[in-house]
Amino acid sequence: MNITETDKQMMREAIRLSEESVKNGGGPFGAVIAKDGKMIAGTSNCVTLHNDPTAHAEVSCIREACRQLGTFDLSGCKIYSSCEPCPMCLGAIYWAHLDCIYYANNRKDAADIDFDDDFIYRELEKPMADRSTPIIPMLREEALPVFQMWAEKTDKTAY
Repeated sequence: MNITETDKQMMREAIRLSEESVKNGGGPFGAVIAKDGKMIAGTSNCVTLHNDPTAHAEVSCIREACRQLGTFDLSGCKIYSSCEPCPMCLGAIYWAHLDCIYYANNRKDAADIDFDDDFIYRELEKPMADRSTPIIPMLREEALPVFQMWAEKTDKTAY
C-alpha cells in the first residue's frame, strides 16, 4: 500500500498528540481518524487522567469520530496510531469497520516501556485454561434465549 504525504501528516498529528499527552500526565499514545484525507477526530490516551482503563487513544478516537459522523460504522475511514493497537483497540477498530490501520511504534516498543500490549497478545494465543486470568463459562442455557430473541427480531439494527 502506498503511503502518501497526507498519511504522513495524519501520523505526525497522532505522534504530536501522544507527546502532548505525556506532557499533560497521560500515556504516550495518540490517534487520528481521517476520511477522504481530512481529519475527523484526534485524541490521546486518557487512562490515568480519567481513571478509565478503556480510554486508550484509539478507542477515544473511534468514539469521537462516531459522534462527529453520526454513525457507529466508520467504513471509508483510516486510523493513524502512534503505536500498534493493543488487542482491545484492535477489536474496537474491527468493530468500527475502519478501512486501514497505520501505526508508528510497535507492541515490542510498548513492552520495552512497561505496557501490557505484547503480554495480552501472548495471552490470547494460549488456550483459555492456560491464561493468567481465569475465564469461566457459566449459565449459557439461561443466556441463549436472549440470543435467540435477537436472531428473531425483525426490526433490529445490525452491526
